[in-house]
Amino acid sequence: PAPHATPTTPSSPAANHSYNIDCGGAADFTSAFGRRWLADRFFSAGGNAGMVAEPHRFPQPQERTLRFFPPASAGKSSCYSLPLAPGRYYLRVFSVYDNYDSKLRSPSFDVSAAATLVLSFRSPWPETAARYGAYSDLIFPASSDAEAATDVCFYSLSTDAPVVASIEVAPVHPLAYDGATTGADVVLVNYGRLTCGNGLFGPGFTNDSDAFSRVWQAGTDFRNNDLTYDAITAGGRKIFGSNQPPNYFPTKMYRSAVTTGGDASKEIEYLMPVDTRMSYMVWLHFAEIDAGVRAPGQRVFDVMLAGRNVTRIDIFKQVGGFTAFKWTYIVENLTSSTMSVRLVPVVGRPILCGLENYAMVPLETRTVPHQAAAMKALKDSLKIPARMGWNGDPCAPRTWDAWEGVTCHPGNKGLVITQLDLASQGLKGFIADEISYLTDLELEL
Repeated sequence: PAPHATPTTPSSPAANHSYNIDCGGAADFTSAFGRRWLADRFFSAGGNAGMVAEPHRFPQPQERTLRFFPPASAGKSSCYSLPLAPGRYYLRVFSVYDNYDSKLRSPSFDVSAAATLVLSFRSPWPETAARYGAYSDLIFPASSDAEAATDVCFYSLSTDAPVVASIEVAPVHPLAYDGATTGADVVLVNYGRLTCGNGLFGPGFTNDSDAFSRVWQAGTDFRNNDLTYDAITAGGRKIFGSNQPPNYFPTKMYRSAVTTGGDASKEIEYLMPVDTRMSYMVWLHFAEIDAGVRAPGQRVFDVMLAGRNVTRIDIFKQVGGFTAFKWTYIVENLTSSTMSVRLVPVVGRPILCGLENYAMVPLETRTVPHQAAAMKALKDSLKIPARMGWNGDPCAPRTWDAWEGVTCHPGNKGLVITQLDLASQGLKGFIADEISYLTDLELEL
């Protein structure tokens, strides 16, 4: 039988603001890597707990259980409402189908964080993702309202039930990833976080730590395999300048790298998937870990992104030897669904320790906070049934309609509720006093 859990409503922010939630799981546990997982909680009503069809194929317990939200009982919008203090957070979601419902059809649904559409799943999923699941992650700003929970919401397409197996949230330094200029207005969606000289590592998968709980994927699947590559390591030498604020890039990434094999005139190239509608924040990570390079000018190469020569790198000139060096650039106006990241030799062979590629998704306008709070008070006082899907932000994301029976329009400081039409819903209860905050409202009950 599927494990049972009870929906919970957070009353106040937790002390550590870091959660690892085993969706559908009935009990807390500690993983083989010492990671503490919580039994399922913080979810909206109307969903059900389930389990993958073949749990033996999933090595970690939190990958085997899941929560799904049938729209007939949960409505079109279902959410996990996380008690988070204002700030920036890393969010990782594991989605899996594995024919848990015996229908042989993976579902279509969207996912939002901070009322902004960030992920889309469309049926049929790629076979590997459908059978073994897929991790997605991003960095987003939590609500600036200290009293409000931050919602991670799932939106059903047609009659499909959104499904999620685990949710992980960890705080991120407010200035990380150029947070001073983009942190409050942009969600960074991971389109590839690669360690070029290592295998996959990070919390939950290995005993390696990462200050933000990031997982670093092996880069081999993204290389241009028409080229040849060699690995290089620091040989046990200490790496300076890593694991420093605000980004806390892990030391392990800089201890190894990839360089060119064969002819010294060859290039390094990684082919990264992109959506041409968006701009991308690219981070490249280097360390001169070859003891034979002892002076500037001995290893120099050009960086070409999407066919454009954007900079020339001399690692030793920048930071010396055995020291972490990172470089970032925003790529705009892409015309292809694959972005080429090329390192072209000028002197010696190019070298690369890591690569990150983030889609820059503009934060969507949300419902004015006091009106959002008023709508949640109405939800409770009118005993709105789960099937109506009154979860998350009442008006956002605008890609989806507002809550059932609710009409919204842009206001001076955000989205405002302009109409409520609940006459046909057979509701019982009372109208909360907070309705007075809906100053733009036309009401039909």
